[in-house]
Amino acid sequence: MTEFSSEDLTQLKGRNISIAIVENQLERFRTGFPYLKIDSPASVGHGIMKLDHVREAECTDRWNRFLADGGDVLKFVPASGAASRMFKALFAFVNGSEDLPKPGSPVAELVEHISEIAFYEQLQATAMRLYGVDVESLVESGRIKDLISAIILPDGMNYGALPKAMLTFHRYADGSTRTSLEEQLAEGAQTAASKGGKVKLHFTVSADHRKLFEDKLKEAVPAMEKKFGVSYEISLSEQKASTDTIAVTPDNELFRDNNGRLVFRPGGHGALIENLNDLNSEVVFIKNIDNVVADSHRADTVRYKQVIGGLLMLVRDTVLDFIKELSVPGVAAARVDAAASFLSEVLYTRYVGLEDLPCEERRLVLLELLDRPLRVCGMVRNDGEPGGGPYNAYSSDGYTVAPQILESTQIDLSRAENVEMMAKATHFNPVDLVCCLTRHDGSHFNLPDYVDHETGFISEKSFDGRDLRALELPGLWNGAMSRWNTVFVEVPATTFNPVKTVNDLLRPSHR
Repeated sequence: MTEFSSEDLTQLKGRNISIAIVENQLERFRTGFPYLKIDSPASVGHGIMKLDHVREAECTDRWNRFLADGGDVLKFVPASGAASRMFKALFAFVNGSEDLPKPGSPVAELVEHISEIAFYEQLQATAMRLYGVDVESLVESGRIKDLISAIILPDGMNYGALPKAMLTFHRYADGSTRTSLEEQLAEGAQTAASKGGKVKLHFTVSADHRKLFEDKLKEAVPAMEKKFGVSYEISLSEQKASTDTIAVTPDNELFRDNNGRLVFRPGGHGALIENLNDLNSEVVFIKNIDNVVADSHRADTVRYKQVIGGLLMLVRDTVLDFIKELSVPGVAAARVDAAASFLSEVLYTRYVGLEDLPCEERRLVLLELLDRPLRVCGMVRNDGEPGGGPYNAYSSDGYTVAPQILESTQIDLSRAENVEMMAKATHFNPVDLVCCLTRHDGSHFNLPDYVDHETGFISEKSFDGRDLRALELPGLWNGAMSRWNTVFVEVPATTFNPVKTVNDLLRPSHR
């Protein structure tokens, strides 16, 4: 057992973290996380659905009926991260020794097209404030470092430290601009408006940026309500301190700061399963803050939100029917067999050895497997974009093979068969999910019960120039939803338009 001082115990109590949790995390640093056993990469016809126009129309109709019947829907947007990685190339240039960017580099491309970037007018005002000259003058005189500094540094626009939600993404013909936060409001109005025009959105934010969100929402919401004829119900939450994880030294000893205090680190986006669990909504769409487009490019996004929402409800309808039937002991063997077929053919889940069990035991196994949170995940054909991949993998129980979204860190790349399966993967995960969080009786699932705690990972970080090891919790759409029922469905690449670097804002979908 690790010895903790009274100051340590006070620290733990303040974060609502038990000694047992810390001991478990310390043991995990010593043992590491096991790789997942992969059955196969998911592909069309082998774990990924591809809907024809008739089936898409059925889904859209079901979604519209859900809304017309007063269905409860919410849009959940993780938005706590800072945008610093968007500007990695810009920081490298400003901190480097070269006065001019290399031809063909990201910085050179940005400067060449600077007048086309959505935040150009804001940059013009900043350049005049800082230097007394406009952007064109800075470029013509070779003051590129000054120009780039005006974008990313605190005395300029401070884009290198702001959350992505606060960055200007799009500029419209009338001269107006929108941040990614405002585009999420617009998309929500078009995809998640319930009966009566109410749009519920929830953003996860960092404590440092909460007031920025509150102030921006006060400014933006009235205008967006007027434009789209809706009313917004918006809530914010912060990642809970209780989900932070202990840091250790490279030798797996407790890492302490210069004052002798324990160091904790955020547990990654998997910690947000707690925030999601706190929401009182039947259906929840999940999408990253930076995956938005301008109004003129949103048609496919709107359409396929309806499609995946309707597919969720159609699958849910059948799940409820089977749960009702299987809840009665002695149900006919034919109905048990039908439920097993649905599980394997629609949810693409199989329980190894199920067919060898007596009918009554099969009924109970199937009932437990069906009575779980449900999600439909849009999957995009892989054309080189980054993202985790859809696989059919064994769950930690060793018996269940089911669709899972895996990151490369969860796959043992020392095994040739795994490398081969990754090479054959056809799709990636754009984080385009719709989830049903309620049980057959209307109560809410307790989502932490369905986390696979064997699916986190350990990374190498630093603190005040000293190396440390950090533990990240199972990812929100990875291990945190490992024991959910999952349907993968192909969606077009036009629904995936992330902004991972500032130069992505020069793509057509962001013009």
